[in-house]
Amino acid sequence: MKSDLRRNWVKIVTISVGLVLTAFIIALLLLVVTHPSPAAVIESLMSKEIQFAIYLSLATSIVSTLLCVLIAVPAAYALARYDFWGKSFVSTILDLPLALPPLVAGVGLLLFFGTTSIGDFLESIGIVFVFTPLGIIIAQFFVNMPFMLRIMRSTFTDISPRYEYVACTLGCTNLQAIWRVTLPMAVQGFLAGAVITWAKGIGEFGAALMIAGATRMKTETLPISLFLNMSCGELEMAISAAIILMVISVVSLYIFEYFGGSAKF
Repeated sequence: MKSDLRRNWVKIVTISVGLVLTAFIIALLLLVVTHPSPAAVIESLMSKEIQFAIYLSLATSIVSTLLCVLIAVPAAYALARYDFWGKSFVSTILDLPLALPPLVAGVGLLLFFGTTSIGDFLESIGIVFVFTPLGIIIAQFFVNMPFMLRIMRSTFTDISPRYEYVACTLGCTNLQAIWRVTLPMAVQGFLAGAVITWAKGIGEFGAALMIAGATRMKTETLPISLFLNMSCGELEMAISAAIILMVISVVSLYIFEYFGGSAKF
């Protein structure tokens, strides 16, 4: 009897904590959405500044997500399938941007592309990252690549390598086995990783601010637009940017849970 009471007490307390936290999050979101009038929000959304921020956010986040896919998928496959010297060290370093404060990452990128011979060479051939949209792309890539990496590594780990062995016995090369067998089986994890990486990229602020700056109508993504307009007291403009980011977050989270909710970070 006492054991049942204890279990019921634990059940009530833990569920209550979850419900209170849920109510708190919903209250915050509702405050953001309902604070300005619908007319003010629509007017802000129609402004050239917000439309530019939407365009730049979409363009940079799509490019950075493609870069994450190109780099993270083969790296994740190697970490999931092969054992090699220094594997734990490599895995730790590749995951480091997850724990690194974005502002620190941004300072590192700024120094790398702004003060090193590599940065000088790239600038001499017309590839400039400092205070340009290219800086936003590289910041999004650096900060968010580990999300794609971890999701795809988990996905590849859950796929038995026996499928590839069988494909090779039927005449496929190793690369053909990966392309025709493993990648189609990993499509759900791939979609989940791409969506969550894109959503994180479109919301990137700290690292992008450090390397690309906060210049209106030049490096003004949605997070930077929110920051600039809040700093200037343009509340409706700031909240419009926040609402767009909230919608993107909710939709991308739903897609992530639908395609790969069991993926491990």
